Formats: sequence, C-alpha cells, structure tokens
Amino acid sequence: MILSVKITIGFFLDFILGDPRRFPHPVSLIGGLISRLEKILRRGVFEKGAGVILVVIVVPSVYFIVMYISALSWALEIFLIYTIFALKSLSTEALKVYKALADGNIELARKEISFLVSRDTASMKRSDIIRAAVETVTENIVDGVTAPMFYLFIGGAPAGMAYKAANTIDSMIGYKNEKYIKFGWSGARLDDLLNYIPARITGFVLIPLAALFTGGSVTGAYRILLRDRLNHSSPNSGHPESASAGALGIQLGGPVSYFGVMNNKPYIGDKERELELEDIRRAIRLLYAVSFIAMGFGWVIFLTVKFFI
Repeated sequence: MILSVKITIGFFLDFILGDPRRFPHPVSLIGGLISRLEKILRRGVFEKGAGVILVVIVVPSVYFIVMYISALSWALEIFLIYTIFALKSLSTEALKVYKALADGNIELARKEISFLVSRDTASMKRSDIIRAAVETVTENIVDGVTAPMFYLFIGGAPAGMAYKAANTIDSMIGYKNEKYIKFGWSGARLDDLLNYIPARITGFVLIPLAALFTGGSVTGAYRILLRDRLNHSSPNSGHPESASAGALGIQLGGPVSYFGVMNNKPYIGDKERELELEDIRRAIRLLYAVSFIAMGFGWVIFLTVKFFI
C-alpha cells in the first residue's frame, strides 16, 4: 500500500474517531518514557547536557521502533499514523468550551479551557476564555496537523512519530522557567527547528487558502501575518496565529496571567471588533479547511514526484 493512501486513511480515522480510547496512545507511552528519563538524568548537575541526552535517546528510539513496527504490518502503520494527528481532539476540546459558554456556564468554561492552556483560568472573563480557545486552536494547527502531515509525507510513520516525540518533549519540559530553562533547552530548540518550515507553509499558504473557503479575509491574513508574525515568544507559533487573526478579523494576544504573574504579550491582529463566541467555531472551521487543503497538497506533491521521477 502506497504511503499517501496510508496517510489519508490515518487522517480520516482521526477526523472521524478522534484519539483511540481502548488502546494505549503512543504519545502517552512516549510521555511516560520522557518522565522516567527525566528522573534518571536530572540527578547530575549538568542539566543542559542531560536534556540533550534525553532528546538523543527518545527521538531516534521512537523513529527506529516505529520503523520496525511499520515493517511488520501496514495496518499497524496506519494505526500509528492515525494517532499522530490531533485534528478531532483539538476541535472537540475547543467545542466543549464553546458549549459551556453558549449555555452560560462560565465556571464550566473555565474548567474546560484549563485543560487546553497553562495560563491562569480561575478568574477569566468570557472574552478571555474565547481568546484563549481561539489562540489554542490557531497555534496548534501546526503541531496537531500540518507539521505531522509534513513529516509523514517525507518519511512515513517513523518520521511522523519522531516529530511527535520531539513535540511531546517540548510540551513536557520545554518551559522557560527555573526548573526547565536548562534541562528543556535542547527539546525546545529541536521543536522550533522541526516546526520552522511547516509553520511558514501554514501561515503563508494554507491559512490564506483556507480563508477563501471559510468566509475569511485572504488580504487580512497576509497583512497581519507580515506585520505581526514575530509578536510571539515562539519563533513559529506567531505565523499560524497571526494569519488566522487576520483571516478572522480579530485581535489576539495581550495580557495573560501565568502562575499569578501577569505577562503582557504583544497584540496580534487589529481590533476590528470585539471577540464573540462564534469566533471559536470560525477558528475550528479554519482548522478543518487547512487540514484538508494540506492533505490535498500532499497528494499533489506526491503524484508530481511519482510522475517525474
């Protein structure tokens, strides 16, 4: 079975089913490995070096294990590909926030958004919750869909899962706080490197195209992307977030509280109007449009290469 077909089947399994519930999720297993290695490696004093060792152990190990499993069965390979995507789970969790706000239950909305963000949520206003949900969806277009798809088309399930391993390392230890500033440095830098190309393809190509199909503004996407893409602490997240803000005609960023400390983030986008509940659904529609366009691009590139090489 050709790789593009396997990726397409895995993508649609995620689109329909979401994360598997009756089977151990590979990302959870990777997370368990990272936690165990952290306990072992942080016993020394050279934390930055220990972090490098963790990355060198986890990412190649995942690659070769998945390569071996994929060689055993195409069905197992498709299952692994299916678990790499996070399209359904991301949209489902964002819709839980939407429903809670639509029902007027702000306490439940705060609880639901707390599962998606690391910022303080206990005293969030309605507009803060909406902004956090939209930012989460738009930032994770790359991590959850387009970057995994990029590496899947390049190197199949082994490359896709190796990317996911690097992404998981970053999400677990890639923080710029006192605990992880040294130990998580290498994981964060690797994640930045791996997301560099996918983030720019997503921001400059996929989101503006998706805006055409979702009632968004293509010119707005490019205008805000070119102006505000660097208004983010991440070298990559600002690309999808700024393009999305421009496409939707909204303003993101601004003051956010983390662990009781207010962080004045730069604004992204123009405040053409106040954020409204429907913006969560608009962001989700953009997410789905980007995902299907990315799949289409993958097929076009695959067939072009196959025809000419």
